[in-house]
This record gives sequence, structure tokens and C-alpha cells, in this order.
Amino acid sequence: MSLLRFTPTAARRLATPSTFGSKSSLSETLALLPPLQLYRRILRVHRKKLDPEMRILGDGYVKSEFRAHRNVENPLHIIGFLTEWQLYAQKLEGDAWIGEKLDKSKLDKMSDQQIGQLYELMQAIQNKEGEGEGEGGEKQ
Repeated sequence: MSLLRFTPTAARRLATPSTFGSKSSLSETLALLPPLQLYRRILRVHRKKLDPEMRILGDGYVKSEFRAHRNVENPLHIIGFLTEWQLYAQKLEGDAWIGEKLDKSKLDKMSDQQIGQLYELMQAIQNKEGEGEGEGGEKQ
């Protein structure tokens, strides 16, 4: 069973907020979107909510993550993947992500590679912010 063939019905049977997702999960049963619908939803919300530079960065990351997880066969991994991306889309749509800090429990669960990717993302954001500053640290 690959990620793209995993049905939302099977995901709903396996996923509940008490077993997967973060504390910000919905209190009712979590209805996961099929991967292709979720992927399109994320790209749409990037178009609406992110500035052009961040959209390029975000779209590239989303595309590479969905491509990398295309052939995953572990149902628990698939549900976790879809759950976290769906929560991301919901937060972005509601602007709940602005000013949000990374939860330590999620950081503890990340692999060294994921922490490295997060660090690279932070560096890219800081470099973009630094490009907009002139001498004396004032934005131009």
C-alpha cells in the first residue's frame, strides 16, 4: 500500500486525535484528506498566505516531502505524515502559525536529518531577512 493509494476511509479508522497529532488536534474524530487533495490544499493556502519568496521555499519543501513519501507502506507512518500536514494547512489557513514556537515534544521526536533540515530552513529565513536590512540594521 503506497501513500497515494491509501484511502481516507482506512486512515479514519486508524487515526483519532487521542492517538495521533499534536495537542492542537481537533476534539472530534480526525477526518484525513486523501494525499492528493491535501497536497493541493497546501499549495493553495501557500498562494493565499505566503509572500512570493516564502511561497517558493514552502512549495519546494512540500513537493519534495510528498514525493519522498510517495511509496511509504507503513500505515502508521502514512497517518502521521498526513495528520501533521493537515494540521499545518489548518494552522496556516487560520493564521494560528504566526508567532508559534516549536513544541519540544515534536523536536524530541525528530531525526538528526529532520533537525538539520529545520536548521537549514531557519538559516534561509534569516538570510532572506538579512538581505532586506541596510547598514545599521534598518530595513530599506
